[in-house]
Amino acid sequence: MAPKDFWFRLQRIPAIRTSLFAAGVLLVIGSPAVGLLPGPGGIILFGLGLGLMLKYSEWAKRRYVAFKRRHPNKGRWTDWGLRRHSARRRLELRKRREAAATADD
Repeated sequence: MAPKDFWFRLQRIPAIRTSLFAAGVLLVIGSPAVGLLPGPGGIILFGLGLGLMLKYSEWAKRRYVAFKRRHPNKGRWTDWGLRRHSARRRLELRKRREAAATADD
């Protein structure tokens, strides 16, 4: 079995998913402590933890969507920071709409 197939099978086990979510929570909680040290370590840990939480928890995804609806500008920054494909797609759509609007004027 290829390592990629093994990893996909492993992700389906509820205990593994829960432990990866818990690891994400620990990274987010630990990021302020690491942030006191010189360098960007706290930001990197926060991003990694947030990524794990969003990947393995429906609750975290719902909270993230609610946050983005309340704060669209901050949501764009977090999407950009997480390098989300949906963020790039929305940015391209917005650019096309703006270009079409300026072409019509």
